[in-house]
Amino acid sequence: MKRKGIFLLLMIAMTLLLTSCWSKKELTDLAIVSAMGIDKTKDGRFHLTLQIINPGNVAGGMQGGGGSQSPPITIYSASGDNIVEASRRASGRISRRLYYAHTNLVVVGERLARKEGLNTLIDALDRDPEFRNTSTLVIAKNSTAADLVKTLTPVDKIPANKVLKTLEFTERKWGENVKTSLQEVMKSIESPGRGTVVSGFRLVGNAQQAQKLDNLQESAPAATLRASGIAVLKQGKLVDWLYGKPARGTVWILDKIQGTDINIDWAGKKEAIAYQSVRQKTSVSAQVKNGKPHISIHTRVEGDIGDMEVPVDITNPKVITKIEQFVRKEIKKELRVAIERAQKNKTDILGFGEVVHRTRPNQFKKLKTEWNDVYFPKLDVDIAVEAYVRRAGLRNKSFLSGVKENQK
Repeated sequence: MKRKGIFLLLMIAMTLLLTSCWSKKELTDLAIVSAMGIDKTKDGRFHLTLQIINPGNVAGGMQGGGGSQSPPITIYSASGDNIVEASRRASGRISRRLYYAHTNLVVVGERLARKEGLNTLIDALDRDPEFRNTSTLVIAKNSTAADLVKTLTPVDKIPANKVLKTLEFTERKWGENVKTSLQEVMKSIESPGRGTVVSGFRLVGNAQQAQKLDNLQESAPAATLRASGIAVLKQGKLVDWLYGKPARGTVWILDKIQGTDINIDWAGKKEAIAYQSVRQKTSVSAQVKNGKPHISIHTRVEGDIGDMEVPVDITNPKVITKIEQFVRKEIKKELRVAIERAQKNKTDILGFGEVVHRTRPNQFKKLKTEWNDVYFPKLDVDIAVEAYVRRAGLRNKSFLSGVKENQK
């Protein structure tokens, strides 16, 4: 009798705890949003452009019924006084529920980022429990976010994946871009005296052509997407774009360089030797001298010889030492250019204020209100660089050296 009572009690407990699939979502009822574009219309409303995945077309190689081709994505757009209203208005144009859990890319138009900034739209994205704040954020360079989201891309069927993979590999191989999540942008904006960096993307070619399947049927598409510099944000607003050495120097100081190529001059020839970095580490420290903050940067780099366009005897240790000296000089120059550009913009995108805050919190309280406009532009920064050549690839002796010897 006692066992029956326990069994009955257990069954009642299971009935209460096992509530089945009360929150189930059928896949056929969902419209999976892979990317979101946000612009501002001329009348001041938010314009939302949603990139919806067509699962059957992605799996079937863009083949629709009857052998006709159809794109892997469908675009829906709507406008509203805020992001939530625009999203709900868009739901009236599609037969499925908008599902944002797989949205891994947010594109903001340059006009919106420059005039109004990101602060007003971040709250809506962060407040939605379905939206992931790990989504990557980029700014559309010289175009609207809608144009980027609508672009069809070769190789990667889903355009959002094209943008994410491009950022990932250019960060790993070149270093002039940085993959920034929505969460990282929020932390930078909230941090006292801190500026923010976000990668830019631009549409190369005709915007109308980029939306057509015909564009993907060419070996060299007439329109495509390309990573384009780093956007500098001050208090959430776009104030400048960085390209080339200032961009790479900025990424280097932020310790986000994963790999890059540094060209140095040799024997009177410009960029004669290519040095490929393999491992690098940058550390930033702060001190207060005579009541003024002082920053020290230390960078250590190890790399390989990737290319030599002049005869060089790299079996000679003195030659290797000289190459290392040139590499140090070039890296130091890029870091200095990045610092001067940031100080000119009066925007601490390099995180120096955070370093001062960690080491001297009481003193930074007195500086933080005027950090960007008064103290950061006049900040003294020391740069120390260590660079080492570890390997020379499959060939030790230069091919050109052998050719030169045979010609004697």
